[in-house]
Amino acid sequence: MIARRGIVIHAQDCGDYWADRLEKSGLNVVGVHPAGGIDAHRSLEDCIRFLGTEDWRRFASRMERAGIAVEFEMHALSWLLERDLFSLHPDWFRMEESGERTPHFNACASNPDALDHIRERASALARIFRPDTHNYHFWIDDVASAGCACPRCRSLSASDQAVILYSAIADGVTAVDPAARVSYLAYCETLKLPETVRPDARLFLEFAPISRDFDHSLFDPASEKNAAQIAHLPALLDLFGRRDAKVLDYWVDNSLFSGWQLPPKEFRLRAEVCRADVQAYRALGFEAITSFGCFLGENYRALWGDADLDEYYRILLETQD
Repeated sequence: MIARRGIVIHAQDCGDYWADRLEKSGLNVVGVHPAGGIDAHRSLEDCIRFLGTEDWRRFASRMERAGIAVEFEMHALSWLLERDLFSLHPDWFRMEESGERTPHFNACASNPDALDHIRERASALARIFRPDTHNYHFWIDDVASAGCACPRCRSLSASDQAVILYSAIADGVTAVDPAARVSYLAYCETLKLPETVRPDARLFLEFAPISRDFDHSLFDPASEKNAAQIAHLPALLDLFGRRDAKVLDYWVDNSLFSGWQLPPKEFRLRAEVCRADVQAYRALGFEAITSFGCFLGENYRALWGDADLDEYYRILLETQD
């Protein structure tokens, strides 16, 4: 059964326009996403400030009245381990293959002091962002591959290092919310199965096949590109379990289709691809299915009119038991 059917929108789009659309959608969860990329930590700070505004309070109140749960999904590692700490604690940060430490992206997953700092900051972030579902999405940095190559981390795969970092985040989050669970974002290099580090029960799988081919269903054997995206998916589900397992796909992510550059391009849903994907995800046992839905707000309407998302909503509603 698909318990949660959702969409993820940029934090700056959380206003009356999207509230009007969501109230009529039949969806039951909305993810609030500070923009990713190299400046994700700055977007996160902007989102923290936004949560103190009347615009946010009105949007959140409307979601509550509509029975739509609010979650927060963000690349948080560069906020959890502030980059300006590099001059004081370079050993907290990852080592590149050259042997040089760098403040850019992620962290040294084997440094106990870095992990302690991440725990403390994760507790602070959990006090600010309190999802209605107790599912926290505080992801590592938005980069295809940025693991640590120091002597202690070298034997750990990107997915092993991610599990260590997410476990530290879970330590901090559960200190604030004992019922919390923390997502392991299977994305780019972390789509691969962890090799030596096993996740504990506080982590749940969030599967995000960003490099997929949208001309084919993700499960169409004719697409070699898509086959690579799902190569480890059954094993990931077996490892993390199906409880709270979540799809974060990109069927209605007009930011991706626009190359993450404004102005947004005109959007058309590939409905049959979406429908085939959703049916396959459901058969695998995912409990939550959602898609990014960025660049479809008022800036899109000004150029193209209201984006037609009704078929996306219908496809997700078809999966209800």
